[in-house]
Amino acid sequence: MYRTLRLTLLVLALLVSRAASAEPLARAVEAIGITVSDVDRAVEFFTGVLDFEQISEREIHGPDPERLLGVFGLRARVARLRLGREIVELTEYLAPRGRPIPQDSSSNDLWFQHIAIVVSDMDAAYARLRAAGVGHVSSGPQRLPDWNPAAGGIEAFYFLDPDGHTLELIYFPPGKGDERWHETTDRTFLGIDHTAIAVADTDRSVRFYRDLLGLRVAGESENHGREQELLNGVFGARLRITGLRTAAGPAIELLEYLAPRTGRPAPSDLMANDLVHWQTTLRVPAIDAASRGVLTSDGWWVSPGPVSTDDGASPIGAPAPAGRGMLVRDPDGHGLLLIQ
Repeated sequence: MYRTLRLTLLVLALLVSRAASAEPLARAVEAIGITVSDVDRAVEFFTGVLDFEQISEREIHGPDPERLLGVFGLRARVARLRLGREIVELTEYLAPRGRPIPQDSSSNDLWFQHIAIVVSDMDAAYARLRAAGVGHVSSGPQRLPDWNPAAGGIEAFYFLDPDGHTLELIYFPPGKGDERWHETTDRTFLGIDHTAIAVADTDRSVRFYRDLLGLRVAGESENHGREQELLNGVFGARLRITGLRTAAGPAIELLEYLAPRTGRPAPSDLMANDLVHWQTTLRVPAIDAASRGVLTSDGWWVSPGPVSTDDGASPIGAPAPAGRGMLVRDPDGHGLLLIQ
């Protein structure tokens, strides 16, 4: 009996050692996708107000995109934009049209996701948004207090795009954030630091993103106080924040609202053509292993399995790279597009 137990423990130790030395299942965050109702209007907003550059556009349809995205009979326009090194993809479903964002959507609802756009000058960036008449989520730019060692001195502001998606401006003071955010420049809008997602249970989400996909925990903090409440637009907000990173691309930031715990779960019938749908594109070296892992880590599949990413449509700019892809959802329902 003891010999069998020792042998079992040895096998388990070898498996743990092998898992620890294996390369991560996710190598890079390649793009952040947002479903929009009018791609021309969205492109005009992102390029005209936020200084993104449009680099391509294509129209997708046919069996492979339908299976990849889980939307039957789809025809969609996809615009690809860049700010700094980071990529955003804006997708308008011409057919079938999805549902709008709920008017009472809140930052602690579990479908919440945003991108944090780094700025070199918060006052100049906020003035640009005010001149464009954007909607506020925050009452105005907030400077996070110095008692918080991880976030003290950071300035941030939540606002709305034309469809009601929440976006964030973020300014890093000296000594915080990536070194490239402090390079001398005449540009106001610099790039995307992270995409943030609301989660119900940080530990469960860390098991999914770190232990399954191989992202590393890059920082943690607990934020609260009046500045945080005014930033998120949530009275009594107290957040556990965990940043995770791959080798390249923006971070994925987990936002667990310790209070108030009134956020609603993502709709069980959420689809990629609904405007609350975002998808974070992850480059993976082994999509079959990643997709199997999703099912054992509280996530689920949208695609029926890995399918071709060749959309077979006529590109207006650069076509989508050929390969295999799969849309999955994390334990809280956030979309992840795995691409091999």
